[in-house]
Amino acid sequence: MENTKIKNEKELDLKIAECFKKFNDKLTEKSVRTITICGGTGCLSSDSKAILDEFEKQIKERKLEDKVKVNKVGCFGFCSQGPFVKIYPEDTLYHGVTVKDVTEIMDTDIVGNQIVERLLYVDPNTNKKCIRQEDIPFYKKQMRIALHGCGVINPEDISEALGYDAFKGLVKALKMSRQEVVDEVLASGLRGRGGGGFPTGRKWQFALNQNNDEKYVVCNGDEGDPGAFMDRSILEGNPLNVIEGMMIAGYAIGASNGYFYVRAEYPVAVSRLRIAIEQAEKYGLLGDNILGTGFNFHVHIRLGAGAFVCGEETALLNSIEGKRGMPRPRPPFPAVKGLWGKPTIINNVETLANVPYIIREGAQKFASIGTEKSKGTKVFALGGKVKNVGLVEVPMGTTLRELVYEIGGGIPNNKEFQAIQTGGPSGGCLTIHDLDTPIDYDNLIAKGSMMGSGGAIVMDEDNCMVDVAKFYLGFICDESCGKCSQCRIGTKRLLEILDKITEGKGEMEDIDRLYELSNSLQVGSLCGLGQTAANPILSTLSKFREVYERHIKDKKCDAGVCKNLMQYTIKKDSCIGCGLCARNCPVDAIHPTDYIAPGKKKPAMAIDQTKCIKCGSCMSGCKFQAIIKG
Repeated sequence: MENTKIKNEKELDLKIAECFKKFNDKLTEKSVRTITICGGTGCLSSDSKAILDEFEKQIKERKLEDKVKVNKVGCFGFCSQGPFVKIYPEDTLYHGVTVKDVTEIMDTDIVGNQIVERLLYVDPNTNKKCIRQEDIPFYKKQMRIALHGCGVINPEDISEALGYDAFKGLVKALKMSRQEVVDEVLASGLRGRGGGGFPTGRKWQFALNQNNDEKYVVCNGDEGDPGAFMDRSILEGNPLNVIEGMMIAGYAIGASNGYFYVRAEYPVAVSRLRIAIEQAEKYGLLGDNILGTGFNFHVHIRLGAGAFVCGEETALLNSIEGKRGMPRPRPPFPAVKGLWGKPTIINNVETLANVPYIIREGAQKFASIGTEKSKGTKVFALGGKVKNVGLVEVPMGTTLRELVYEIGGGIPNNKEFQAIQTGGPSGGCLTIHDLDTPIDYDNLIAKGSMMGSGGAIVMDEDNCMVDVAKFYLGFICDESCGKCSQCRIGTKRLLEILDKITEGKGEMEDIDRLYELSNSLQVGSLCGLGQTAANPILSTLSKFREVYERHIKDKKCDAGVCKNLMQYTIKKDSCIGCGLCARNCPVDAIHPTDYIAPGKKKPAMAIDQTKCIKCGSCMSGCKFQAIIKG
C-alpha cells in the first residue's frame, strides 16, 4: 500500500474539533455539572456501579436531568482510596464513597454548592484536606502518557476519546511515509514495556523490511504477573488509545490486521475493547479505506485462558493460532516469521499506549522524559506492604525511594521496609540499600532485578524472603508449559529444596544446589519463563543470604512465617489464666498448668507444641499480649 494524501483531512479535523468542544462543554459548562465515578475493576468491586445507579436515580427524582450528568470513567489510580467521585467543573474529588454518601453529596454539593468535607482526602503529612486530585501527594510526581485519558473520559464513548486527542496521532502518521513513522518511534527511544525492554522502533523496522503481502500486529494483553494490573487498567480506561497505537504500528509495517490477546479474566477490559472497536468502525476510523487513504486495518480479539507462559510472544502466537501455548525456538523471530508464518510485531498494551503520544507530540518531546537509555514513563502496579496501593505512572529515573515513600506513602503500622520485588516472578528483590536507584531498565538489571511489565510488590519486616522465593517458584512450577526439561524438572527441584529449607530440614549444601540448578535453568531453558525462573532465588540469596543460613543452621524463621520453624509460647508471668486462648484453639492444644503467676488468681496456660498447628488464633485473641511468636 503506497502512502497517499488524505482526501477528507479537513473533514476529520472538524469532526475532532467538534467532539473536543462537546467534551469540553460537558465538563466546563456552568449550567451542566458532571459527576464522574470510577468504573475500574477495583472500584466496581467496591460497589461503584451501585453508586452510579443511585446518583442517576436521585438526579431523576430531583428533576435535575438538564443540569447534572453522571459519567463513568476508568481507573483513578489511587486504588486503596476508592471508589472515587469527581465533580466537574470544580474538580472536587471525593474518596472512599459509598452508596450511603450519595444523598449527602447531592444535598450538600450538587444542590447546596458546598463541599462535603468529610469525604475529602486528608494528606497524612500535613493533615490538610485535598480538594482536587492534583493536591494529593500520590499524584504529584506522576506523569500520565500511557494512562492518558484514564480516569477522565468515558471509555465507552468515542466522542469523549476524540475530544481527548484520540486518532490525532494516526492522522499525523497517515501524512507520513511508513519509514518516517518507524524513524519517529526509533528517535523517541521507546523500549518494550512488556519486560524485555527491546527498542520498539527496531522491532518495527525488522517487520517493515520483510517483503510480504501479509503482516500482523499483535497486542499482548496477557498480563499474568501476581499483583499486576497495569494493562487491564489501560484497556478499561482508554481502549481507543491502544487501538490507535496498534493502527499506527500496522500502518508503519504495512499490516492490515491486528489481534488483541487478552486474558478472559478481564471481562470489563474485553467488553470496553469490543465497544471501542465497534464505535471506531462506525465512525469510519477502523476498517477499509480509513480516512480515504487506502489504508485498511481490522482489529480482532482473542481471549487467553490465563496461562502465564502465553505472555511469552511465541507461545502467545501459538495460542492465537489455536495451538497449545508453548514457546517456539528462535530464530526465526516473529518479525520475520510470526503469526501463521507471516511477519508479525508483538507489543504489549503499555507500549502501544505510548505510540499515539509519540506521533502526536513528536519523538523529541517523549525522548526528553526519562533517562539517557530509558525514555518516557513507566506504569507500575504498586502493592504489598505500602500505604498507597494503586496504579502509578512515573518518569523513568524516578527513584525507588520516591515510589515507595513519596507516592506510596511508606510502610503501614510503623513497620520497617525490607524489600521491593520488581519484575514479578521473573524479577528480583531490591533492599533498603537500593532505594535511591533511579528506575530504568539498565539500573534494575545491574541491581539484580528487572523492570518487567511493571509489578512492584513492597515487603516489610514480617515477610520471610525464603518464603517469598518459594512463592514465586511455586507460581512458576504451576505455569511452566513443560516443553523443555530444564524448566519442567529444574523448577520442581528448586521448589523442593526451598520446601526442605522452610521445613527445617535444610543443609548448607542446599545453597550450592540452588546456585547450580539456577544456572542450569538460565542457560538451558527455551524461553524467558525458564531463563528467569530462578531470579527470585538468586536475588534473595544475594541480598538475604543470612536469612537462608538462619533457616538452615538455627532452624529459625525470624519473620515467623515458616510454620515448621516457629512456635507460639505463652509467657507464664503475663498470663491471667482466662482460658480464651484455649477456647479459640481449634486443635485443643492449650491447657492450664500448675503455675500461678504472682498477683494472678488462676493458673497460667501452656501450649502443647506437639499438637499446635501454628494457626495463630491464640495470639490474635489474647488481650494481654501474653503469647509470643518466635
